Amino acid sequence: MSIRESLLRLGREMLASGAVAGTWGNLSAWDEAHRGFWITPSGMDYRVLTERDLILLDPEGRVIEGFRRPSSEALLHARIYKARPDVRGIVHTHSVYATAHAVARTAIPAIVEDLVQIVGGMVETADYALPGTLELALAAAEGLKERNAVLLANHGLVGIGNSLDEAWKVCQVVEKGAMIHAWSKMLGSPVLLNDKDVETMRQGYMTHYGQK
Repeated sequence: MSIRESLLRLGREMLASGAVAGTWGNLSAWDEAHRGFWITPSGMDYRVLTERDLILLDPEGRVIEGFRRPSSEALLHARIYKARPDVRGIVHTHSVYATAHAVARTAIPAIVEDLVQIVGGMVETADYALPGTLELALAAAEGLKERNAVLLANHGLVGIGNSLDEAWKVCQVVEKGAMIHAWSKMLGSPVLLNDKDVETMRQGYMTHYGQK
């Protein structure tokens, strides 16, 4: 499956999952052959997008190919690719439990194994900035640090990965972790995993998990 086909497939899957509503959210994938990234267009229904609607941007977020206006968060994607050369896919969602944490400016702590394995630790909240601005792009890139997810204050979630599918999986696992955190606080006081175990599980995921 080509990069553009993957973007179209995951856009529809993201919408169907409830991770976004309507035309909100966005996703992109790095294209090494073109030294840039393909991104979804602004304000278009994921269910009717075609490959012609996707836009190829350079590392600074300038259009290389395509006739649509790119997502309003194109700068956010560009800054993350620039800060993290390991990233090959970015997914931005507005999933309910993760966004609730972003509104409360509350990190999703290291509480379950799949979260720390795929993210690398807790999911922090980046400093607030208006959507579509350079300030938000810089805050998101800074908030990620070496982890694979960050909350955007009063906005949503960004997941990144070494592929587009991995970035989407990050978003799914973070949303589940956010739900578990919210429910566990109702039941009592969540017990966090210690830093040593977090690092052990993260390294295990990176080196031994799956068919490596």
